[in-house]
Amino acid sequence: MLPFQPAPFPLARPRRLRSSPWIRRLVAETTLTPADLIWPLIVHDGADDRAPVASMPGVFRLSPKAAAQAAVEASDLGIPAVALFPNINGPKDNEGTGATDPDGLIPEVIRAIKDAAPEIGVITDVALDCYTDHGHDGVMEDGRIVNDATLERLAEMAFIHAHAGADVVAPSDMMDGRIQAVREALEANGFQDTLILAYAAKYASCFYGPYRDAVGSSKSLTGDKKTYQMDYANADEALKEVAMDLSEGADAVMVKPGMPYLDIVRQVSETFRVPTFAYQVSGEYAMMRASIANGWLDEDRAILETLHAFKRAGAAGVLTYFAPQAARLLGA
Repeated sequence: MLPFQPAPFPLARPRRLRSSPWIRRLVAETTLTPADLIWPLIVHDGADDRAPVASMPGVFRLSPKAAAQAAVEASDLGIPAVALFPNINGPKDNEGTGATDPDGLIPEVIRAIKDAAPEIGVITDVALDCYTDHGHDGVMEDGRIVNDATLERLAEMAFIHAHAGADVVAPSDMMDGRIQAVREALEANGFQDTLILAYAAKYASCFYGPYRDAVGSSKSLTGDKKTYQMDYANADEALKEVAMDLSEGADAVMVKPGMPYLDIVRQVSETFRVPTFAYQVSGEYAMMRASIANGWLDEDRAILETLHAFKRAGAAGVLTYFAPQAARLLGA
């Protein structure tokens, strides 16, 4: 309900405030800048500096050197942070032991980025799916993802990332109690200033398909992730998950995917008044890219319209593969 009764037509003509670009800019309710963007980077330990991802046109798997160059580009564009996701070619196992290698791919990339662009925030994904031979986000026993054994490995993984120089660790696994386990590990090892961005409302979604192709987990994934990621029918459950993560020491929270869950972004932002981020995930990106390639969507307008939708819903920032392109558009 409006806080007042507007004057009737013709005394009120809302189109007056839309009549020119300058007035539309002046009265805009939502502002989007490069500082609202986080650029997800897929990094790999392969031979190529840049290997294209077939299901995500315009996205590449990057070597540590190329990731450092991307971080410099992000800094030049005014993008404040990058988020790292690994494609591992080495051996994988049931427990994802490669995730806790202090000399592994992600620690190497963190150090390369901090050497090249120390002013850029580095966010790391804390989950085991890229390191397990079954493609799930936790330790598997007898065909079941076990919660508490997974927490120990996630806590160690977060510590290793922080030790390598990560500014933010982002548990995306959706195990119960993982934020507390990670926070306690950071505190115990002198990393009390490391931020935790909790994937607090992460749904079991079909929109992750291209990402799983990009990180190499799609071929090994057995079954689905519905026993630990959220059911897309639920909204109140998201508020409970966010409340638990905040009580365990999260500094900010994430809703994932993005566009199909803008109602959740709004509810979380309004209910908790904490930094709430959204992820415009790979399926959203690929869907838009396909429509753009077919001439069904105007590329620049579609990018900016969807990103404004996140801000309008209450997101403090958006992880998007369109980040560098959007930053250039916003700076034009």
